[in-house]
Amino acid sequence: MILAVRDHRDRAAFARLFEHFAPRIKGFLINSGADPSMAEECAQDVMTTLWHKAAQFDPSRASVAAWIFTIARNRRIDMLRKQRRPEPEDLTWGPEPEPDQADVVALQQETNNLAKALKSLPKVQRDLIEKAYFGDLTQSEIAKITGLPLGTIKSRIRLALDRLRHAMKQ
Repeated sequence: MILAVRDHRDRAAFARLFEHFAPRIKGFLINSGADPSMAEECAQDVMTTLWHKAAQFDPSRASVAAWIFTIARNRRIDMLRKQRRPEPEDLTWGPEPEPDQADVVALQQETNNLAKALKSLPKVQRDLIEKAYFGDLTQSEIAKITGLPLGTIKSRIRLALDRLRHAMKQ
């Protein structure tokens, strides 16, 4: 059925896949600690991903079930990360004390060093870092936007962060 969806965008085959896998995905997510509403939302998202990314399914690399449950696991991780983002602290009212001039100079220097380090990255890595850290996108969201596999996104971001870390130590 996945091949019919992949090769012919067969809606009936997709409906059968949905009927088979959606409840199992929801159960899997609930058993792994997700609340029922999050599990339902995640299962819907996984099945939507299956429809849109069916062309990426390769039966020589994994079974349909393994591929779908890997998508479900990764989607749950993404949802948990979004939930765990810290809330901004309460804003205090009134003027803040002036920062120490040495701290201001050190911060400016560090900011300049970071800007130089970012510019020295290959364009592909720099774009991903900007999307992840300045655009506040998850790696999965970046993969959807760019059309690149999630593993490629993760590898390129990790390599870029290693380069930035090394450049900032100098």
